[in-house]
Amino acid sequence: MAKPTASPIRTGFVHLALGAYTLIALFPVFLTVINSFKDRASIFRDPLGLPTPASFSLVGYETVLKQGDFILYFQNSFIVTAVSIFFVLLFGAMAAFALSEYRFRGNTMMGLYLALGIMIPIRLGTVAILQGMVAAGLVNTLTALILVYTAQGLPLAVFILTEFMRTVSDDLKNAGRIDGLSEYSIFFRLVLPLVRPAMATVAVFTMIPIWNDLWFPLILAPSDATKTVTLGSQVFIGQFVTNWNAVLAALTLAIVPVLVLYLIFSRQLIRGITSGAVK
Repeated sequence: MAKPTASPIRTGFVHLALGAYTLIALFPVFLTVINSFKDRASIFRDPLGLPTPASFSLVGYETVLKQGDFILYFQNSFIVTAVSIFFVLLFGAMAAFALSEYRFRGNTMMGLYLALGIMIPIRLGTVAILQGMVAAGLVNTLTALILVYTAQGLPLAVFILTEFMRTVSDDLKNAGRIDGLSEYSIFFRLVLPLVRPAMATVAVFTMIPIWNDLWFPLILAPSDATKTVTLGSQVFIGQFVTNWNAVLAALTLAIVPVLVLYLIFSRQLIRGITSGAVK
């Protein structure tokens, strides 16, 4: 029996909606990038215009790069994001493997309990988190941010990876056990390579809110030694005068790591999303 084909009109509307959404999503990024290469007067005179030989200026980037602290802010963001993603993937995959592989009393309830973290914003517990960090002496440390972001990313990681790990063949895992592999070897050598698309999906979805976050760096790590890129960009925003060239240049530089990560994992990300759609 031939598969039903989609209506050309319906397909056209779908592509039109996706194209419109893409334009709306990319417009702020486009506006930020083009204005970062203009002088201050041109930013306000013609914010939608492309840089011209008369308006082109790199003063914003020069200001950002000459300020030595901004390199430190970028480094802090990279460390916090990389370490947080590592722990989210490691602990999330281990929890997902346990929930998908072993049958024990409370398995379903534990999975639901972990999934609640997706629905409850972690910012609701800001006061309690701050009190805990003060008691532990972790305020103004990168460790505080890593702990919070790891806890923030785990619910989604467990939810996504559990569904993918349930599709891994039991025969493959049982064959590994017959060959004498330990549960850790089965997890690291057999299961993880088969769920790489899901891991890439989790990594991208985890990185973006961490890299762009302003809330927790402002509350838990506001000192000059622990500021992140997003918080460090506020240095150029004053009460009376704002250096818009530097702000836009800093934001443009902050976009680069997200784009690089997407380009590296785009194939795995799309594969993970499409695989999840047909399960």
